Amino acid sequence: MPELPEVETTRRGILDAVQDHCVLKISVHNPRLRWPVPPELSDLEGQQVRTITRRGKYLLLEAETGTALIHLGMSGSLRLVSPETPRKTHDHVELLMDSGLTLRLHDPRRFGCFLWLTTPPSEHPLLAKLGPEPLEPDFDGNWLFRYSRGRSAPVKSIIMDSHVVVGVGNIYANEALFRAGIHPLRAAGRISALRYERLANEIKAILAYAIEKGGTTLRDFVNSQGEPGYFQLELDAYGRGGLPCRRCQNAMKEVRLSGRSTVFCPRCQH
Repeated sequence: MPELPEVETTRRGILDAVQDHCVLKISVHNPRLRWPVPPELSDLEGQQVRTITRRGKYLLLEAETGTALIHLGMSGSLRLVSPETPRKTHDHVELLMDSGLTLRLHDPRRFGCFLWLTTPPSEHPLLAKLGPEPLEPDFDGNWLFRYSRGRSAPVKSIIMDSHVVVGVGNIYANEALFRAGIHPLRAAGRISALRYERLANEIKAILAYAIEKGGTTLRDFVNSQGEPGYFQLELDAYGRGGLPCRRCQNAMKEVRLSGRSTVFCPRCQH
């Protein structure tokens, strides 16, 4: 699934071609996504997109009378293409912009969404209960420490809970915990405030760096120009089960936690 850095990379990639431009035409080729594309999306035609923002892994195209809420699902992407570019089988929604380009939602598994909101996006059920943004000041070690008191759930599960903090997906949770030297299965309530401060800082650093590098290349992810990100070349934990730890050369261990691959160094993380 595209994670926060991939979604932010997409936002930045399409911004200039969409912001302050008018939507000339909307084509919905398959409305049967995870949340069906509503007929009301046609109201976006003829409107100017004021800006594009992001909330967690959701993109918001803010127009004059409403907001298009977009999620890329498990394997989706938004691409800017020439209107003459042949449509692919899984190109489900197209926005023809007066910038001369077409914005296409490509979603092979149809787990994404392209909704139309006329009420404040923050009140929508998909967004209303989301936690703080990891790169914003209101997310820090103190927030994690206070939330975790009395909780026996593994710390990795806590930081991947979107009600606690948004956008820390599996790859970046593995990486942040490795950098912070915290065992992913350690009970969240048994971690000190000082260690949570380091963990919060590592979450911020790893996400910011991944955005700078263009996101992590997953099998299905491409950015708005159809190009992969490059951050996967520098991963220290994710995908390295059985390989030598980059710090101590001890073998990295891989286990499953809530169905997700969890990789850590038994010597460096405790």
